[in-house]
This record gives sequence, structure tokens and C-alpha cells, in this order.
Amino acid sequence: MTYLKPPGFTKRVFNPIAAKFGIGGAAPLTVAGRTSGEPRTIPVIPVDHDGATYLVSTRGESEWVRNVRSAGEVELKRDGETRQMRAVEIPLAARAPVIASYRDKAGKTVDTYWKQLPDASDHPVFRLDPA
Repeated sequence: MTYLKPPGFTKRVFNPIAAKFGIGGAAPLTVAGRTSGEPRTIPVIPVDHDGATYLVSTRGESEWVRNVRSAGEVELKRDGETRQMRAVEIPLAARAPVIASYRDKAGKTVDTYWKQLPDASDHPVFRLDPA
């Protein structure tokens, strides 16, 4: 699987700011690290589609994706509320409408990722259900 590694500035400076202040609709996602078990927080842009909330990985097989697969449960802080959620990975055949909703919400900011990773199979998608 493909992964677009973020530059150091993005990882160390932008991501913490985006998670804290909700830049571009970002919300902090916290998941246990698959090796350490320590909580890891990353900004994600949750998207609501057909009555459910989804997460889409713009960068492909990222560390947070691997951690979510391993842990199965996440914590999402959204609208001032922290929710424990169960993450269910969506099969490739069902991703297209969710990815389209995500791209509409996230806007031009994410276009670069789809130019580099145009195949939907490169973008894991998770539905979040109440834990």
C-alpha cells in the first residue's frame, strides 16, 4: 500500500495546531499506538455521509490508519464533545461516495493527495460507530 509521508513541519507544527484549533474542519482523533499502547493524536476531517460519520486517510497507509486497525476503537473530539467510537474499515467498493463527500467538505486542500494517489484503494476509509 502507498503512503505519502508528511514533511516534518506538517507533523511537528501544523498538525498540533490544526488539531487544537479545528483548522479546515479538523478534529483531534486519539488512538492507542499499536506497539507502545500510548495515545497518539492526529487531526482528521470527519465527514458525515448518509447518517454516519467517516474518516478518510488522504495520505494512504498512514500510522494513524495502522493504529486504528490495530486498536479498533478511537476517541474523537468534535463540537466540544469527546466520543469513544468503534472504527469499522469500509470495503473498497463502498468508498467512492464517502470519498466524494469528504473531498467536497475538505476542499482544494486535499486535491494534491488525489493527484498523487488517484486510486480509491490508496485511501482507507473508516465508519465511526458509538463504542
